[in-house]
Amino acid sequence: MRLSSLFLTLAAFVIAGALAIVAAYFSSRLIEDASIVGVQSELDREGLTWATVDANGLQVFLAGNAPTEADRFQAVSAAGRVVDAARVLDQMTVTESEGLTPPRFSVEILRNDAGLSLIGLIPAKTDRAELLDRIQRKVGRDVPVSDFLEGASFDAPASWDDALEFALSTLGDLPRSKISVEIDKVSVTAMAGSGEEKRRLEADLVRRTPPDVKLALDLTAPRPVITPFTLRFVIDEDGARFDACSADTEDSRTRILAAAAAIGLQDKADCRIGLGVPTRRWAEAVELSLNALARLGGDSVTISDADISLIAREDTDPDLYDQVIGELENALPPVFALTAVLPETPDVSDQGPPEFTATLSPEGAVALRGRINSDIARVTAESFAQARFGSGVVRMAARVDDSLTPAWSVRVLAGLEALAELNNGAVIITPDLISVTGNTGNPTATDEIAALLAEKLGEGQDFEINVTYLEKLDPVLGIPTPEECEAQIVEVIGDRKITFEPGSATLDASAKDIMDEVAELLKLCGDIPLEIQGHTDSQGRESMNLDLSQARAEAVLQALLDRRIPTSAYTAKGYGEANPIADNGTEEGREANRRIEFRLIRPAPAQDSTTTLESLSQTGQDTGNADDTGTNTDAADTATDQQGTNASE
Repeated sequence: MRLSSLFLTLAAFVIAGALAIVAAYFSSRLIEDASIVGVQSELDREGLTWATVDANGLQVFLAGNAPTEADRFQAVSAAGRVVDAARVLDQMTVTESEGLTPPRFSVEILRNDAGLSLIGLIPAKTDRAELLDRIQRKVGRDVPVSDFLEGASFDAPASWDDALEFALSTLGDLPRSKISVEIDKVSVTAMAGSGEEKRRLEADLVRRTPPDVKLALDLTAPRPVITPFTLRFVIDEDGARFDACSADTEDSRTRILAAAAAIGLQDKADCRIGLGVPTRRWAEAVELSLNALARLGGDSVTISDADISLIAREDTDPDLYDQVIGELENALPPVFALTAVLPETPDVSDQGPPEFTATLSPEGAVALRGRINSDIARVTAESFAQARFGSGVVRMAARVDDSLTPAWSVRVLAGLEALAELNNGAVIITPDLISVTGNTGNPTATDEIAALLAEKLGEGQDFEINVTYLEKLDPVLGIPTPEECEAQIVEVIGDRKITFEPGSATLDASAKDIMDEVAELLKLCGDIPLEIQGHTDSQGRESMNLDLSQARAEAVLQALLDRRIPTSAYTAKGYGEANPIADNGTEEGREANRRIEFRLIRPAPAQDSTTTLESLSQTGQDTGNADDTGTNTDAADTATDQQGTNASE
């Protein structure tokens, strides 16, 4: 009985224990599931979907790859809001960071009469002392420099050094400026002392800009004083064009160009803005004058200060001419005075109209031919030309014609003065017209010649200007002369050599840098007459060496052509072993003789022969019609000689 009672008691305890274990298990599962669901819901609500949740009893485990440490901390905090934070075990990882992005380095350089300031962020490794010392050397030790730069411990791209170096190189030329330096860009805002200085600075800065740096220029210059304030517009068989254009304001320039476009101007044109306008109603007077010229069908209108000279075509209807001129006179602002001319058809005699021709060659030689009105005028013209061009380069071959008026000498001197504005060209003077043609390196030469002739000739006198601006002739741009280019090529190559693969005309890889540098220089030099010479040593057959030197010279010419260098004036010539510069008996000498040379082609000196016209002038014979014919022939010959010289250069 007692055994049975004991067994029942034990069985009751076992059953109670089993039930307790089962209850505990299901309770634990219930807590785990509740914790997982609660924490996962909170993470999802926070947008932390990358995190996963698991539980083991009361412990809650967070796993997953957190994008950042901040996201990881946010996940732990979200779980701690659902369950006790002590129950949360962090098993999360963090994505490895890619490193911090370097800052945008930049420097503002502000310079004025008070000194220079540096503001911006530069790499911390920059030697500040050396940088400031370089700036002081550029601007002068007496100029105060304020350093407000900050440093950052990051490496800058290679272009940063180029940009900063270029910016520092400009400081000596820009006493009043703001220079902004970025990693790949330099912006320059500055004021130049004159328009000529502005053009020089622009050309120089553009030329020196590194290839991996962008340049933004904003240069300004004081407005020039234009004296006389001149505008000249022509409508002829070649179309409508400005020979000179001046304006006092931007608005005035816009109005003038719009008026010109309305009556047929198609080519790109511009007006110089300057001081010296006779009245604020200048643009109005120009518009009225251009419209009147268009109604008459041409020929030209010249405005010099307040004097307007309008020359109509010979075939203009007189009634239309009177009507247009009358309306123009009444409409012009009061300050302007109008002189209008309707030319008569000239009588062409057997002798032809008198003519005086002056030509200026590219080498500077001046030839004076044709007719002059007196011995005194002849001496005066020759002396004036010698004073302007040099006493050793003037050749006088004009004869005296007493039938010419005293005003003829004024026209001759005005023509010579206009010729002096050109690098090369010609002036042809007749009783009704002065024609100026040629080339110049002065971009405002046409305006200046028009102002000069308008002032010297007076009202009602006609002239035409056909002058071409050539950048290579512009001394402001600093373009070297052909002789300077030849010397600079030698300096660029220096001790190096343009080499080829053994026994062939294939350029060696080491020659690439030399060819690149020579090509950059030749781009600046322009289309100069250049001979690329190939030379060899004396080893091998003479004919084989001659062919090899020719092939190598042509290979260099092709390499320049591949670099987009204009080579129309270049020639390639092989000399073989004919011109050694060292002893072919030694290896060093043979190495020196195997070479490429660049030589400037110089024109042969001209023969100074006495022309028929000069002979007749010296003997005092009356040439009559033959003289006129001889003059025209000489002028044509001179023009032909000039064209030949230009082609060779």
